[in-house]
Amino acid sequence: MRVIFAGTPEFARVALQCLHAAGHTIALVLTQPDRPGGRGMKLQASAVKQFALEHALPLAQPRSLRLDGKYPEDASSARQAIADAHADVMVVAAYGLILPQWVLDDMAVGQKFGCLNIHGSLLPRWRGAAPIHRAIEAGDTETGVTIMQMDAGLDTGDMLLMQRLPISETDTTAILHDRMADLGGKMIVLALEQAAAGRLKPTPQPMQGVTYAHKIEKNEAAIDWRLDATTIARRVRAFDPFPGATVTLNGEIIKIWGARAGQVSAVPAVEQTLGQIVAVALDGITVVAMNSVVILTELQRPGGKRLAVADFLRGFDVRVGMHFDLSPATTAPKL
Repeated sequence: MRVIFAGTPEFARVALQCLHAAGHTIALVLTQPDRPGGRGMKLQASAVKQFALEHALPLAQPRSLRLDGKYPEDASSARQAIADAHADVMVVAAYGLILPQWVLDDMAVGQKFGCLNIHGSLLPRWRGAAPIHRAIEAGDTETGVTIMQMDAGLDTGDMLLMQRLPISETDTTAILHDRMADLGGKMIVLALEQAAAGRLKPTPQPMQGVTYAHKIEKNEAAIDWRLDATTIARRVRAFDPFPGATVTLNGEIIKIWGARAGQVSAVPAVEQTLGQIVAVALDGITVVAMNSVVILTELQRPGGKRLAVADFLRGFDVRVGMHFDLSPATTAPKL
């Protein structure tokens, strides 16, 4: 098929790579404009743009697709590029821009297959921007990928293919993301094969079980010791790699990359308050949470590396009786 691909991060790049390797003609790649990043805040190309450049694929980076929006010239130029591509289908994966109605309409003309979205959840659970993070944070035991026919709603279109993946108790967003990206790439290739053969059967999403995966904000990063240990450990895993869970000790903000719920019975019977450090060992720092204790196992100081506790303690004074701040911090350091 002739394919227009719209996507931006690594999750999308994997799908584009799979489509390209499967022999589909990538008639146009749409990705977001370069953004500042890294320590020098220099403009950086998206993972999808990098792949497009490496393989000499036609590329466009409109700031918006809304013809009546802030950048109508970008939208008009993109519309012409889409028309000139003469594509059979548009595949969308973590693009980051909303597709206006004209895109959906233009891609549904004639024998086209419309716009297909690779979504990282088992719809209708976790519609929205951060389905992988929110599934881990909520304690879901499984997730998956849904290939969906896009409509004007927020991830509300008919389901075309779905495949499940288990979530283990040690999965972080980074780990689960890579597994789901690989699965999504394989599934979109299969979806186009079935579409060409007339075997794709759209299924409306059920009305029950709808949840929304709201965008992850930096101010969610701070650990709130008023939560129980299991919830805190899930949030640490959900926020790896972004934004990274944070704690504050003696005025210094520290990122936590590893944590698990501990046994309250193993903690000395002393007066305890939330956020108090009650044990320090080479395999973990034990902290009081609501009706529970959390064992911190991997930490990072500003400007430093992610370190196991044994290595972290060599350069940072942590003692029993110290307290992490109870009130969540509002900002996280640039590491």
